[in-house]
Amino acid sequence: MTFLKLHYLQHVPFEGLGSIASWAKTRRAQISRTRLFADEALPSADEIDLLVVMGGPMGVYDERDCPWLVREKEFLKQAIDTGTPVLGICLGAQLIADVLGARVYPNDQKEIGWFPIQGVQAPGKIGSLLARAGKVFHWHGDTFDLPAGATHLAKSHACKNQAFSVGDQILALQFHLETTPNAARALIDNCGHEIVDAPYIQPPREILTDQREFERINILMAECLDLLLPNKKSDH
Repeated sequence: MTFLKLHYLQHVPFEGLGSIASWAKTRRAQISRTRLFADEALPSADEIDLLVVMGGPMGVYDERDCPWLVREKEFLKQAIDTGTPVLGICLGAQLIADVLGARVYPNDQKEIGWFPIQGVQAPGKIGSLLARAGKVFHWHGDTFDLPAGATHLAKSHACKNQAFSVGDQILALQFHLETTPNAARALIDNCGHEIVDAPYIQPPREILTDQREFERINILMAECLDLLLPNKKSDH
């Protein structure tokens, strides 16, 4: 009996797996993590089946304040080089872009709250999935250029590059499909100072919207994970 080994990289205590944990439970996955903010050790890249790189309020360029970013980038490159499937979310997506040689920089507008993304007629099932995603949950100020060889998957009115893939191995999402109501409250509690009057920033009462919106994006997250990690990787 083989179990999926999912490892995730956590940058702050208040940003965990969210709904990905439920998806992993249905896969009977073995979940492990590295809390980089606590200076925990990283595993061997070839010992995991899926790497998930979570979000965080820091930037990929904040190596002076977050020196662990240096070894995280080295580990992420090793995981990519060994062919490990990788999902990057928000900061995680920016780290993937950085490791693959693309520029990461402040976007013209911050996006915080529920705003629609648009597909860009990208081929493949994930491209089709994101093209019909509609409103998704955002909390980011930085953005990235597309790495060489990447497929552009989605954009929004405020941010040109919202998602990309590299082959069948890498999926980078600027937005959050894994966010649950509790996770959104944690973001508001810890990063609420970023909620200011701006075109693409919503107040907490709008962020904590209908429970069904969170359930809808969590289903999209599961569908993306299923496409990133086909059934042959599951327990059998």
